[in-house]
Amino acid sequence: MRKRFFVAVATATTTAAALLAGCSGSTSSGGKTTLSYMTFDTPDLTPSFWQTSIAAAQATVPGISIKQVVAPSTDRDSYAKQLEASGQFPDLLESITPSLYTSAGLLTSYPQSWIDANFLLPQGNSIKGKVYIPPTNSQIIPMVFYNKAMFAQAGITSTPSTWAEFVADCAKIKGAGMTPIELGGNDPFAAAMPLTGAISANVLGKDPQWLQQRYANSVKFADADVVSAAQEMRTLVTGDDFEQGALNVSYAQSITNFNAGKAAMYPMGSWYLGSVPKNEWNNIGVFLWPSDDGSQVVPFSVGGSMAVSAHAPDQADAFKFAEAWSLNPSNLKTLIEGDGAFPMLKNKSLADFNVTVSPVYTNSYSYVTGSNNKVSSIGWATNDDAMPGALNNDFYAAAQALFNTSDVQGQMSKLDQDWTSATQGQ
Repeated sequence: MRKRFFVAVATATTTAAALLAGCSGSTSSGGKTTLSYMTFDTPDLTPSFWQTSIAAAQATVPGISIKQVVAPSTDRDSYAKQLEASGQFPDLLESITPSLYTSAGLLTSYPQSWIDANFLLPQGNSIKGKVYIPPTNSQIIPMVFYNKAMFAQAGITSTPSTWAEFVADCAKIKGAGMTPIELGGNDPFAAAMPLTGAISANVLGKDPQWLQQRYANSVKFADADVVSAAQEMRTLVTGDDFEQGALNVSYAQSITNFNAGKAAMYPMGSWYLGSVPKNEWNNIGVFLWPSDDGSQVVPFSVGGSMAVSAHAPDQADAFKFAEAWSLNPSNLKTLIEGDGAFPMLKNKSLADFNVTVSPVYTNSYSYVTGSNNKVSSIGWATNDDAMPGALNNDFYAAAQALFNTSDVQGQMSKLDQDWTSATQGQ
């Protein structure tokens, strides 16, 4: 399943698949306002987690009751759109992509003063200057995780910082009889990790405003610099650097394979940190996707927690509940340990969340807290750099297509066509 903030991308626990009647908020006879709250289950975010976290936030707002609506999968946006189409758009929604709803006026933004007071990057996921989901946490998409023992076996003594070094290391790993790269190619978002890394590092790394320029039609996916970056994905395919049958490997299986030492490297969002086995804590390292010139680029995405519907019956109490839930350290503790989330609350250290994390988590988190070139991770942004419509899915599909075609230029041109279709009428 696709990963979206605020939680784990691991295979979701499937719950009731039917649309739930009566999702919208209503005032009960007891005088309390009932707010519907769309959540979702994963192996880390269990029904017990939601019950406890809802109760804690609700205790701070005695004038409301919460009616939980559980999405049938981790694809919250699809379910939210189904509910909206049937007139049942929830009052509170967890971890949706706000740009898909703001143009229709479906969400209310948070008070900027509260955002400024509580978060390290208050504008990290803002859309046209307004914040619709609190920037509680962040991810780096992708990072490259690697097996230290396999690197040593291949005679690799340091991690690559340039694309040329990366390709050379792949050759060394193959020369030692091992598979260089694990890839869950059957899941489009996972298949696209190398493409996401290459374009984020080599295009957005040089021009952080590239996506805004794409909205202005002053740059194109078919431009030479983007095609050159995308060519790296094709180079890995033709170089047999992925495992055999990578397009048939699921995301879940790719985690199992990498943890079992079946490949030396694994490009994946930083949420993989929650899946590193404890017996491998000292054997798994991490580096950023290498750029062409060796400059360090962090493909960054600021996520968040709860969105508030513009039609929630009691806006003041809805925000009180959402704010209390978003600032609860216990909720972030679950995400830090189980999902590798990087907390973005002000005046909080990791110790304040009472978490136990691996050395590779600590090393990864240093990219968040350090001073470096952070750019939007293409296809994963929740702010003004979010791509229009279904273009994220089109982008992921282009990566899968590059397994079977050498026409990189054609795939990038198709993305330009998809962009035009997605923005018509906007």
